[in-house]
Amino acid sequence: MSPKSTGSELTDASQGRGRPTGRRAAGSSARVTVNLTARSTKALEEAVAATGDTQTDVINRALQVYAYLESAMAEGDRVYLENAERQERERLRFF
Repeated sequence: MSPKSTGSELTDASQGRGRPTGRRAAGSSARVTVNLTARSTKALEEAVAATGDTQTDVINRALQVYAYLESAMAEGDRVYLENAERQERERLRFF
């Protein structure tokens, strides 16, 4: 593998800078390193315990949900959480 290719991201080799282009082949995966806050670490642990999924699966699902919600809200949609028992709805807001 060349120094400009990490296997997890495409680079702009044509311009010689070796910077990620943000484009990825369909079905490819990426290895990333993130620093989680204490609150995020706790949330990850709770989600893993609640679902039985791996940390990787929980993070992947969370990112997909986040992207979906951001896209919906960018299009003017509103997101609500409904308590079926009390039949109450609360609008969710993301900051």
